[in-house]
Amino acid sequence: MEWIKYHEAEKVFDLRTENSTYQMQVREYDTLVHLYYGCPVGDSLITDRIVCVDRGFSGNPYEAGKDKTFSLDTLPQEYSSFGSGDYRESALDIRYDNGTRTLGLRYEGYEIIKGKYSIPGLPAMYADENEAETLVITLRDDVQDVRVKLYYGVVKDLDVITRSVSVENHGQAPVQLERVMSLCLDQPYGDWDWMTFYGKHEMERQLSRTPIHHGVQSVGSLRGASSHQYNPFVMLADKNATETSGECYGFSFLYSGNFLAAAEKDQFDQTRLIMGIHPENFEFLLREGEIFHAPEVMMVYSAEGFEKMSNCYHKAVREHVCRGRFKLERRPVLINNWEGTYFDFTGEKLLEMAKEAASCGVELFVMDDGWFGKRDDDNSGLGDWQVNEKKLGCTLSELAERIHGLGMKFGIWYEPECVSEDSDLYRAHPDWAFTVPGRRPNRGRNQLVLDFSREDVRNHIFDEMTKVLDKADVDYLKWDFNRSISDIYCAALPADRQGEVPHRYVLGLYEFLDRLGKRYPDMLIEGCSGGGGRFDAGMLHYTSQIWCSDDTDTIERLKIQYGTSFAYPVSAVGSHVSACPTGRFVPFETRAAVAMAGTFGYELDPAKLSEEEKTQIRGQIEEFKKYYDVIHFGDYYRLTNAMEEGPYAAWEFVSEDGNEALVSVVASRVRANDPGVRIRLRGLKENQMYLVNGVEYPGGALMHGGILLEEAKKEYQSWNYHITAK
Repeated sequence: MEWIKYHEAEKVFDLRTENSTYQMQVREYDTLVHLYYGCPVGDSLITDRIVCVDRGFSGNPYEAGKDKTFSLDTLPQEYSSFGSGDYRESALDIRYDNGTRTLGLRYEGYEIIKGKYSIPGLPAMYADENEAETLVITLRDDVQDVRVKLYYGVVKDLDVITRSVSVENHGQAPVQLERVMSLCLDQPYGDWDWMTFYGKHEMERQLSRTPIHHGVQSVGSLRGASSHQYNPFVMLADKNATETSGECYGFSFLYSGNFLAAAEKDQFDQTRLIMGIHPENFEFLLREGEIFHAPEVMMVYSAEGFEKMSNCYHKAVREHVCRGRFKLERRPVLINNWEGTYFDFTGEKLLEMAKEAASCGVELFVMDDGWFGKRDDDNSGLGDWQVNEKKLGCTLSELAERIHGLGMKFGIWYEPECVSEDSDLYRAHPDWAFTVPGRRPNRGRNQLVLDFSREDVRNHIFDEMTKVLDKADVDYLKWDFNRSISDIYCAALPADRQGEVPHRYVLGLYEFLDRLGKRYPDMLIEGCSGGGGRFDAGMLHYTSQIWCSDDTDTIERLKIQYGTSFAYPVSAVGSHVSACPTGRFVPFETRAAVAMAGTFGYELDPAKLSEEEKTQIRGQIEEFKKYYDVIHFGDYYRLTNAMEEGPYAAWEFVSEDGNEALVSVVASRVRANDPGVRIRLRGLKENQMYLVNGVEYPGGALMHGGILLEEAKKEYQSWNYHITAK
């Protein structure tokens, strides 16, 4: 097993996955330059791509003497630094105690390690020694004695290369980190498109594809969370790349806080991509001997279009980012009371809902917001995590026991990171919430954010939660976060360290979730932030699934789940059948078909359903269980583009062995005298005979000739085509 090699004579580092090669080289003056990332190149070393030419206004390192052709401003850098003569977007910016910010990184050494590296306090992809190798390259600034370690994790069979960085201060004087990007990737050639996923609350992860132009294009978040507005996953793609052909690169940031992803096309048409913690309002002080660890980026290259890249991410996230009992175990079909009752419920009302749901085959009942403190609306009580037994009419333990007696599991909602001003917690500890001294705070949902960078705050909330969870048999916890962070000030840190608070907050969140998961290993935790406001691979390291969006409108979910599918597996996507929140009528069976492309559940009051609809629920749940393995563990294919207005939306799941598939289709519109529509399937075996709803076809015919879809008789009609090898 040698997936990482160092060629001593050429000073080239050569990283290989099953379908990609990544190379870099130590050049003159111990400069580490990027050579190549793309298709496998056999035993070749791509050292002839570097062009050294005297370029006006692109200066030269002092060591180069009279050689005007060697310039950091024109060379493809492996990790760029501010003030070094490279005037493009920098990956690292450090301010020293004398106020200067120039950093000159030079190669010092390397180490190759069996297995995949981990990162203290941060999520990271994991793999066994027989699945991965790690390369650590050390760069050093001799003047200030700062060392930068570049981490590369190579997971060969998944076509994943991960990147991370640590910065170590070996000097006596403290240094202030102003910017630490986890990834810097220079592409010397190519005409690329910039693919990002924008949105808003209730309409997340909408695909945007624009040409990379001269200058800087970026997406990011300064909301304290990865945000509804931009997702920390981006792509570079060849102009002609499609689902099934063309080069594309994916970059997924395993981080749940402020982030920046930027692409710069420079004066010589080279493209640089950087990704990491957003430098705005970021500083981190390193004293002598201290180390800063940056979060991880997962990179995937595909020469066969987007679907190949997506399926690499799906398997990597599902099996090497998610952890614990539920990463591969079938999740229970749940019902959440929120849209059925909002705050207006009693224990008896919840039990009535649970009984109706149990009779339909639902396996998990989730009690949402309103069960604690003085909490009858969203203006009070948040932070007072004591059970309101008067409202429930019983203890939480008794309620859980009665729901378990129905043959169901029991779940509960929490929002541990926030606090109402009208709460006992805030009255006792106003300094625990983010507010700037002397200023009135910005409110979101009539609540403030607790300072999770502080250990005393986290310990108090943890103790209050465990007092509840230790007494009641809780099988599921929904972890919500319903506002963006503002007014950031930590009363426990001095003025010169306030820039550390946003990152320390995220580290505190991860520490809390890690501790909670270890204390309750059999409790399924679902992440949520007003739906998809913190839907990222970092959170999936601690929560096996995330509520995809607060928008449960089936037709809008087609676009939301389409965008989500580029980087995240179906097993991570919280998706439920609900009433029609936008007022449009969507057939009950169509709502289920779309929700099945996720963890599946219900968000309604079953007592308000007709007997016909209850019968449908029983059938839907049995159907979902029947198809669970192919949906959650199969390869995923986007058969249509949900961002385009077509007559149908279609997607497909295919088992790993190619012997089973499920094709789901939703009619987007009904028109008179529409032409017939054929959908070409993918992922099947050419010469294998398949049964499609009882009719026999060879795989090649289904993939090249396609299947003729039924004509829609009503708007938003849907079909499932179950395909099995004969």
